[in-house]
This record gives sequence, C-alpha cells and structure tokens, in this order.
Amino acid sequence: MNQDRQPKLAELAKEVPAREAWRVFGIMSELVEATERLVGIHPAVSVFGSARVKPGTKYYELAEETARRLSDAGFAVVTGGGPGLMEAASKGAYGGGGLSVGLTIDLAGEQPAVRYQHVSLRFKHFFTRKAMFAKVATAFIVLPGGYGTLDELFEAL
Repeated sequence: MNQDRQPKLAELAKEVPAREAWRVFGIMSELVEATERLVGIHPAVSVFGSARVKPGTKYYELAEETARRLSDAGFAVVTGGGPGLMEAASKGAYGGGGLSVGLTIDLAGEQPAVRYQHVSLRFKHFFTRKAMFAKVATAFIVLPGGYGTLDELFEAL
C-alpha cells in the first residue's frame, strides 16, 4: 500500500464512526417529532404504491376511491405524500371525512409533496419514515409499485 495514503485512511477511519454516531441523533430527532405530530391519529391505514401512475388510470381511480371510503369511515389515510398512487390516496382521503397524512422523504430529483394533505411530515431518513408508517397503521393497503413499494411492504410485514 502507498505510504502516503495510510495516514489519510487512518484519519477517515476515525471520522466515519463519529459521523455515523451523530446520525443516530438525527434519527432520534425525527422519531420524536413524528411521534408528537402523529400521536392522536387513530385509526389509520397506511397506503403504499407507485409514484409514477398517472391520473385517470385504473389504479389511480382505485386508490382515490378506496381512500375516500376509508376516510368517510373515519380512518386517517397515511401515504408517502408524493405523486402517483400516493397522490390519488391523499386526494381521496382529503375529500372525505378523515385526515390525509403525508410522510414525505427528501430525495434528489423527486417531486414535492402533493397538496391534498391535512398533516405533512418531511423525513431525511428512510428508517424513521418506514417506522412511522408502521407505528400509526391499523391496517395496510399495498397497490402496484416498484422497489420502494416492496420495501415498504416488507417493512410492514
């Protein structure tokens, strides 16, 4: 190994654990804030699905109608707060008698949260966001989606 690189690698090895340890405080902070904001939201159904489904399609209409019925029955509807099926479910819940809750995540290149939300929380950590989907849910609805939807499904399981 190149002698010049050894001191730099040693310094980096010391810095990485410190940064990772501080990241735990960011996760804890998100958990505390989200718990405080969502503590009274019950019963709730977490809805997972694709961000790329367009309005007017079969699954968009299904998500909107299902969320509307859940909302009218007194359930809060919790989504990822983004476009596609999340927007459809948020829109349906927003127009019903219950709450529409969006748990958005900061991602490069992703679209902003949809407007159909009574409560909106932004997360930096996937772990915290997924934990809150599970924490508030009485039930889960999983609509067609990609790897993100599968990730949320398996976390719920």
